[in-house]
Amino acid sequence: MARMPRLYVEGCAQHVIQRGNNRSACFFCEVDYAFYLQKLKEASAKHGVKVHAFVLMTNHVHILLTPSDQYGVSRMMQSLGRNYVKYINITYQRTGTLWEGRFKSSLVASDNYFFRVSRYIELNPVRANMVQSPGEYPWSSYRHNAMGITIGLIAEHDLYRSLGEAKASRLRMYRALFENEFSTSLLDEIRVSINKEWVLAESQFTEEIESMLGRKVNNRKWGGDRKSEGFKKSSSRPLDDEM
Repeated sequence: MARMPRLYVEGCAQHVIQRGNNRSACFFCEVDYAFYLQKLKEASAKHGVKVHAFVLMTNHVHILLTPSDQYGVSRMMQSLGRNYVKYINITYQRTGTLWEGRFKSSLVASDNYFFRVSRYIELNPVRANMVQSPGEYPWSSYRHNAMGITIGLIAEHDLYRSLGEAKASRLRMYRALFENEFSTSLLDEIRVSINKEWVLAESQFTEEIESMLGRKVNNRKWGGDRKSEGFKKSSSRPLDDEM
């Protein structure tokens, strides 16, 4: 059965995740993380993709990005994958696949969800009990977005720029977003959306996108539906940031 085309709407951000094969490690030392980020920077520039947030975990990666066309993300990830897998295989004298199939992506189709996904990504190391605060983890965009440590890979989104006219005010406002804890329902919504490759948006935006694309793009049955057997089964397998 042919795969459905990846969701794409011009100007909409996407949440991308790629996992190590069988959830095995894909980074083994600091040089590996640095090499991956360099190749991500090169591939994103080549294929017209703006990267707004990222985190490199031991066995998976998250990226929040905006492509300039419908093929940009796939081409970027293919180029990145080829270069990184070649590097790992040569460095560690290994063969075989490194990644678990193709990457997954979820369309972040409303302004309200952009910062929620950015926070979700940058808080991965905290939820995994690797660090106490996101600023302690060196392999994420938090240091750029919240601490002002420039990361050349990052292209600041207009929504981020709108947090304040001055850099100091943007950093302060962005850090303030992390003061409130994620609700369980929001975590579930983001996790299920990326695993199902659905759209993250309010109902009105979802309906508009479904009309535009002519296909169903989200279940949208949050709330009471979480108690159903169908939802429990869809959410029962291990999720990306749970160790």
